[in-house]
Amino acid sequence: MATATPYRWATAGDINAFFGLSIDNLADLVLTVSLLAAVFDYPAQFALSHLVPGTAVGVVAGDLIFTWMAFRLARRTGRSNVTAMPLGLDTPSTFGMVFFVLGPAYADALAGGMERELAARHAWHIGMCAIVASGIFKVLCSAVAGPIRRLVPRAGLLGSLAAIALALITFMPILEIFGSPLVGWVSMGIVLGSLTARIPFPLRIPGALAALLVGGLIQLIGTSTGWMPADTFHAAIDPQAALWPVEWLAAFKCEWLEAWPASLKYLPIVIPFALGTVVGGIDCTESAAAAGDDYHTGWIIGVEGLATILAGACGGVIQTTPYIGHPAYKAMGGRAAYTLATAIFIGVASLTGTFAYLYQSIPGPAILPILVFIGLEITAQSFHATPQRHYPAVAIACVPALAAMVAIQTDKLLAAGAHPAASLARELFSIHLLASGFIVTSLLWAGMVTALIDRKLSTAAAWSLAAGGLSLCGVIHSPFSDGRLFLPWNIGALPEEAIGRGPFELFLSYALLAVIFAAWHLWLRLEHNSLKRQ
Repeated sequence: MATATPYRWATAGDINAFFGLSIDNLADLVLTVSLLAAVFDYPAQFALSHLVPGTAVGVVAGDLIFTWMAFRLARRTGRSNVTAMPLGLDTPSTFGMVFFVLGPAYADALAGGMERELAARHAWHIGMCAIVASGIFKVLCSAVAGPIRRLVPRAGLLGSLAAIALALITFMPILEIFGSPLVGWVSMGIVLGSLTARIPFPLRIPGALAALLVGGLIQLIGTSTGWMPADTFHAAIDPQAALWPVEWLAAFKCEWLEAWPASLKYLPIVIPFALGTVVGGIDCTESAAAAGDDYHTGWIIGVEGLATILAGACGGVIQTTPYIGHPAYKAMGGRAAYTLATAIFIGVASLTGTFAYLYQSIPGPAILPILVFIGLEITAQSFHATPQRHYPAVAIACVPALAAMVAIQTDKLLAAGAHPAASLARELFSIHLLASGFIVTSLLWAGMVTALIDRKLSTAAAWSLAAGGLSLCGVIHSPFSDGRLFLPWNIGALPEEAIGRGPFELFLSYALLAVIFAAWHLWLRLEHNSLKRQ
C-alpha cells in the first residue's frame, strides 16, 4: 500500500550520477565522429550536422520516459528513494556501427564512384535503416523477453559482449591513449582509481569529470608551451559552422527508406547487437529490482526500442540501451534528476550544435579512459553473470571478435598498399572468415559449447547445424571482402583463397559435426538404457 511519503526526486547524489551518465553518452558521440573521420576519412562536419542530432534524440526521449517511470514507480510504491533507470548510447554498438556498418558502407560507396558528400549521405541512410531495424526488433522482443533469455545461452550473449569490450572498447582506445600518454595515462589512472576501484577523488569531484579536468589541463599546458603536440584524435572542424544544425531534418523526407535493400547485408551485424541490449535490459531491470526499484521488464525493453526507432528516424546511427549501472547510481544517491539533467544536457548540446565546441575542446586521450572503464566493467560483468562452468563458452565466444580486431588492423595495412605473400594472404583470409559475422559466430559457438558442458549433445548438434546453415548464406564466414550475403545456389565467383573452404565446405564441416553430436547422443542413450536393463 502506497504511503503519502513525498518523492525526493532530486538530491545531491544526482550530481555525481549526472556526470557519470552524461559523460558516458558524450564519449560515445565523440567516439562516433572521431573514429569515422580518423579510420574511414568520413567528413566530420557532415557527421556533426547529420548523425549527431538524431542520435541524441534517442537519448533525450529514452531518459525523459525513464524519468517519468521513476515518478510513476514512486507514486505507486510510496517510496521516496526511487532511482530512475539510466539510459544512453550503447557503447558496443558504437564500435560495431562505425567499424562494420557506417565505415564499410562509406568506403564501398566511394569505391563505387560516388562523390564524398553523396557517399557520406548513403552511409548515413544505411545507418538509419539499421538503427530503425534494431528498434523494431527490440519492440517485438519486449513482449517475449523472458523466452529469448531462456533460449539464448547467457555465455553466448555475454561472451560476445566481453570480446567486443576487450578487443574494441578497451584495446582500441588504449592504442589512442598511448598516442599521448602524458594526458591519456594520467586520466586513465584517475578513472581506474575513482570509477573502477571506487576510491573517492579529492573534494568529492566525480571521477569522470576529474579525468577530463586533469587531462585537459595537461593538454592545455603542453600545447601552449610547445612541449606537447596538438591533440590529433579529433578531426579538423569549424565549430561555428556546426551551430544550430538543420541538415539532420532531411531525415523527415524519408529518402533514407530507399537504402533498405543496401542495409540488409548489415543486419547480421546489427540484430545481434540489438539482441544483446535486450538481454542486457533484462539484466539491468533485475539488478534494479535487487536494489529495490522493481520496474516492469517489458516496458523497459519497449522504451529502449521506441527510443532507438525514434533516433533512427531522426537521423541517429547508434542504438540506445538501459545502462547496467543502476545500483551504482542508486548508491551515489541518484534519484530522477540525473536522467532528466542528462536528457537536457545531451539534447541541448547536440540540437544546438554546441557539441562541436565540446568535441573540439575535450582532449581525446582524456575522454577515452572512460570507454576503457566501460569495457572493463562489461568484461567483468560478463564473467560475473555467467555460471563458472560456462567460462570456456565465454572464452571461445571471444575468439571471433578478436579476429575482427585483427582484421581491422590488417585492412589498414592492405589499404596502405601492403602486398602479403601467398601463405600470409591465406592466413589473412582465415582471419577474415572468422571475423565476418563475428557476433553471430560468437553466439553459435558459445551456445554449442554451453550445451556440451551441460551434456546436451542434441542441443549442441542443433547449434552446429544452425551455424552450417548460416555459413551457407554468408551470415557468418562470408568469403567476400564486403561481407555480403548470398543464396546458396547463387554464390558467385569466390576469391582464390577460398578454395577448399568456401561456403559449401564450411556447411559440410558444421553439418558433419552436428551428425557426430547427434550420433553421440544416441549412443549414450542406448548405453544408458542398456545399463538400466541390467
